[in-house]
Amino acid sequence: MKLDGKVAIVTGAASGMGKAIAQLYAKEGAKVIVSDINLEGAEAVVSSIESAGGTAKALKTNVANRQEVDQMIDTAVSEYGTLDILVNNAGIMDGFEAAGDIEDENWERIFAINTTAVMRATRKALSIFLEKGNGVIVNTASTGGLNGAHAGATYTASKHAVVGFTKNTGYMYANEGIRCNAITPGGVATNISASMKNMNEFGASRTKAGQGVMPRAGEAEEIANVALFLASDESSFVNGTVITADAGWTAAF
Repeated sequence: MKLDGKVAIVTGAASGMGKAIAQLYAKEGAKVIVSDINLEGAEAVVSSIESAGGTAKALKTNVANRQEVDQMIDTAVSEYGTLDILVNNAGIMDGFEAAGDIEDENWERIFAINTTAVMRATRKALSIFLEKGNGVIVNTASTGGLNGAHAGATYTASKHAVVGFTKNTGYMYANEGIRCNAITPGGVATNISASMKNMNEFGASRTKAGQGVMPRAGEAEEIANVALFLASDESSFVNGTVITADAGWTAAF
């Protein structure tokens, strides 16, 4: 098993890509903290992991809250003795608003969840990783973090920030046995659209041209396979970079 004996945290793990990552990590031998604001959903994921012979614990976490992020890391250590892998996967969409239609409240909420939470969880995990002399961080960004026509301005900016943060963190700690990489999924069949409120007609219409050349939607399990590679020793020479998983969508641009 590729993650035998490892301890992992996966945020946003009650559904979609986070669920698939948590289940695959557990299948590969990791003890997993299944973190999500939706505790009932997280508990259902834990039940599926335990039914398959794996080890996991559900934890309700609002990643926009600093204390709850710190508690999430502390829980992994108190429950399983350490932390080896942090997957910052939790995220929400905007409503495709262009810059002229952004509201401060939505900007701050999306950045709190998509970007600031990634920083805070990473910062807390690094204190453990530096003491151990090793650790892996996997961030879920988006093709919207590479291009300008896949979402609204707020989501796009938040995911560009995650890409930059990933590269900087990977470089800064490269000599400390710590790796930090990101995945930029294209369109994936998840329930993230449930976080989209009051779709902006103008912004949504402007993204249609790019969506028209998408080869296909991905499955959460396909992204989980990339996350497994980045968490395992098979990617020992991969650090501070981004793996795009989009069936070739962004190769068109």
